[in-house]
Amino acid sequence: MPVITSIKPQKNGKRVNIYLDSKFGFGLDLENFVKLGLKVEQELSLEEIEKVIKKAEFQKISDRLIRFAMVRPRSEKEIHLWMRRKKVNESLQDDLFNKLKRFDLIDDEKFAKWWVDQRQHFRPKPKRMLTNELRIKGISKNIIEDVLEGTEVDEEKIAKDLIIKNLYKWEKLDKFKARQKMTAYLARKGFGWDIIRKVVEANLID
Repeated sequence: MPVITSIKPQKNGKRVNIYLDSKFGFGLDLENFVKLGLKVEQELSLEEIEKVIKKAEFQKISDRLIRFAMVRPRSEKEIHLWMRRKKVNESLQDDLFNKLKRFDLIDDEKFAKWWVDQRQHFRPKPKRMLTNELRIKGISKNIIEDVLEGTEVDEEKIAKDLIIKNLYKWEKLDKFKARQKMTAYLARKGFGWDIIRKVVEANLID
């Protein structure tokens, strides 16, 4: 069986390199290194080595995933997409996901509330657009409806502010053309026809 011939700390001070039969075997985080009680001259079966490597891989990815999840609220879909981008072994994905759940780092409702709040403060949008964005993020219909039901969105003001901000684009057009352009612009932004008609008529250039 392979024998641990040396153990060397990595430069980051958080992991160690384990050498088997004088050749690099694998890297391991300090927590698992201490838990497993690995030491020089210890023999490891191929099965034991495989288990240790899996623990090491899990911890390494877990640390990165937790950093990703702590930057801001994350949806379940975002976590799954992150693991897919990083090509995380499928055998580790469920345990990683459940670990974040236990740490309360994944919550679609919290994510939806955060997303809507950010939009309201920095990039106000109508509920239709917010609904589409949240659907893309993988949020369920029920959660979206609950969150938006408890959110006041002054769509008329948002539409009016957008038109005023962009009036310069249409100031040289005749009324008919300006109406068309403004209507199309607000429709692309997700506003309903009642809001569009009211705001466009109130802001048509004379």
